[in-house]
Amino acid sequence: MSSTPLPGIGVRYDLSTRERRRLSVVAHRDGSRTLSAYREDDPDACALSVRLSSGEAEVLIGALMPAHHSPSLLSTTELGLVAERSELSATSHWNGRLLGETRMRTETGVSIVAVLRRAEAIPSPGPDFRLAGGDTLIVIGTREGVEAATALLGRE
Repeated sequence: MSSTPLPGIGVRYDLSTRERRRLSVVAHRDGSRTLSAYREDDPDACALSVRLSSGEAEVLIGALMPAHHSPSLLSTTELGLVAERSELSATSHWNGRLLGETRMRTETGVSIVAVLRRAEAIPSPGPDFRLAGGDTLIVIGTREGVEAATALLGRE
């Protein structure tokens, strides 16, 4: 990527993709952005140019950044595992109950690897661990399992 100052306008950033497509973004001084894509057969001819407000640019950045796909997402691997935070509400059916009562692993295939409570972390909570509203559970499993676990924990 290269950048070029545009006096009185802002800065233009140019990028060539792995597929040899040219893209540019002009970051205007007012916070807006102009995104341009150039033709494949003529890299000097613009095929698309879109002006985005600063808010629209932030939304686009969020969509392009995998880490922002889910605000609770911690990580994924090529093995198909996902780790997410799931908050237990004060009105949850599980508030005050033992972790083992959820039958989390049996019902969803997900493991709860830690619980965050106030300023402390409880690693590897056992089945006799008592859940409390406001707890944040760190769950690991498949995408489908984590979604099922979140639904199970959200039960009121």
